[in-house]
Amino acid sequence: MTDAIATPIGAYPVDQSVKPEVQGFYDEATATISYIVKDPTSNACAIIDSVMDIDYAAGRITFDHADLLIVEIEKQGLKLEWIIETHAHADHLSAAPYIQQKLGGMIGIGENIKIVQEVFGKIFNEGTEFQRDGSQFDALFTDGMTYKIGNMTAFAMHTPGHTPACMVHVMGDVAFVGDTLFMPDGGSARADFPGGDAGTLYDSIQKVLSLPDETRLFMCHDYGPNGRDIRWETTVAEEKAHNIHVGGGKSRDEFIKMRTERDATLAMPTLIIPSIQVNIRAGDVPTDQDGNQMLKVPVNKL
Repeated sequence: MTDAIATPIGAYPVDQSVKPEVQGFYDEATATISYIVKDPTSNACAIIDSVMDIDYAAGRITFDHADLLIVEIEKQGLKLEWIIETHAHADHLSAAPYIQQKLGGMIGIGENIKIVQEVFGKIFNEGTEFQRDGSQFDALFTDGMTYKIGNMTAFAMHTPGHTPACMVHVMGDVAFVGDTLFMPDGGSARADFPGGDAGTLYDSIQKVLSLPDETRLFMCHDYGPNGRDIRWETTVAEEKAHNIHVGGGKSRDEFIKMRTERDATLAMPTLIIPSIQVNIRAGDVPTDQDGNQMLKVPVNKL
């Protein structure tokens, strides 16, 4: 993690002249925003942080939210090239395999998913048949790694702290920040999951805020603090000036104290048990020995 944090912003291939087209799709059940991002010079696109619907009490999985993205891509005649996970989410399930089956594209996540798989593989007693090498994904992003969406060059920025595998994906003048940041009045994500660290999260946020001020930032979640309307787009300049956790020059020590104390009061996410089991498998639901989809509930492990 230290090497990724130390990477100077000038080492990344930032190109503000490229202006991708971004559509956000809000999932009310999980407060998640999924995105279709389109290369402005071709019909190529990527999906960021898709959602698979689950009625946890009934044990029922559906794909209404994912179908919204699929219909929109088909309506516009776009070619899906990437299905990107900013990290292994603990609050919603990925629909990546379902979308890939319908539209193609490569599923990618940060290479440190291997750390997350190792930790949670033990918690869920996955056994030796569960591969902990990231092989469930088509691509594992490293810090600074570039990839193409049509003619547009994108790159991944390693931003651990919330989880070890968190990556911010930068495409032209936009960045998809995952859970590294929330809207200015939402602050930042928790840092108390296994492998998380408040100081590391602060460092990652500073790296994101070193992008040009006009960079458009797109959130993975918004909860409408104080009853405001849901929003998911801001800028680096707005975050630097107004973010309630890191804006206005708040120090690393101040952030660590605030984040640690706040995290101690937070309950586990409602969907953490199904989400982690599915998301460390790139969106596939685990099965029992007879091939039936089945989730485990570890007791006193989280």
